[in-house]
Amino acid sequence: MQATANNLNDDQVAPILTVIVPAFNEEEVLPIFHRRLVDALSQITSNWEVLYIDDGSSDKTVDIIKLLQATHSTISLAKLTRNFGKEAAVSAGLKLARGQAVVVIDADLQDPPELIPEMMTVWQQDGVDMVNMRRRTREGETWFKKATAHAFYRVINQLSDVEIPADVGDFRLISRRAVDALNQLPETNRFMKGLFAWVGYKQVTVEYDRQPRAAGNTKWHYLKLWNFALEGITGFSVVPLKIATYAGFISAAGAFIYGLVFFIKTLIFGDPVHGFPTLIVTILILGGLQLMATGILGEYLGRLFIESKQRPLYLLEEYSPAKLSSEPIQLERSKTASRV
Repeated sequence: MQATANNLNDDQVAPILTVIVPAFNEEEVLPIFHRRLVDALSQITSNWEVLYIDDGSSDKTVDIIKLLQATHSTISLAKLTRNFGKEAAVSAGLKLARGQAVVVIDADLQDPPELIPEMMTVWQQDGVDMVNMRRRTREGETWFKKATAHAFYRVINQLSDVEIPADVGDFRLISRRAVDALNQLPETNRFMKGLFAWVGYKQVTVEYDRQPRAAGNTKWHYLKLWNFALEGITGFSVVPLKIATYAGFISAAGAFIYGLVFFIKTLIFGDPVHGFPTLIVTILILGGLQLMATGILGEYLGRLFIESKQRPLYLLEEYSPAKLSSEPIQLERSKTASRV
């Protein structure tokens, strides 16, 4: 079934904060993460909800969440029927989140839950709709991954009409108003970092130091990251299509001029045409440009094909919501992050 927003009974009050935690095979780190998360949230209020989204895990992730549910009434579990991907899991969380503010955080502890009180303080004091968390340092990552991530944000911001905050992942706080706006977006191919920026509400950025993964292995390998980058670029820019058009025009103009030179040399000077290797190289270059243009066009056509099917973004196998209560908010400011 498809999720519906604001699953509240008549006697329930919306929580002040919902923390969305997408999880895929995180059995090793989940108990540690939950303990640290609860310690951080206890500094804010007792009126919070932790919404775990199981994205088709094949290990004991769901069993661990259910054990946590048995001892914590503030935990919700949404289990997807299979692995739909992180973007779909985050989208499911946004649909089911009931808080006045919503925080998205991964379970691998690279993003410290201890920063959530700071994010809540900034949200309340600055009156913004989104608190973005920018990675000042990225411990535990290779130089290549850091360099490519840095380059990706620069490239997509050059190509896109929407300014996407550089070096900001999914870790952020979103207001109820912004969540409702995001839930109205119908597309199946979702690049959430771009959609967070697209809604256009007032945002502020806080810097922090990203930690290495506490346990388990990363699910984001280089091929998957490459495909993710393509999703982002083709989802927020048509510039690649224009580049293919310009490249075709330039190569056609160059070929015409090149052919004209040969024609004049042969007709006027009687100079026979030489350079069979040059001809082969030219054909290969033009063939490569054509394949590149076809590939770019195929990326966009593929997106249109998927969107035309109008399939749901995800399917829920199980949803067990937390038991909610109401309590006035009390904030205590964290000192581990700095605003920019």
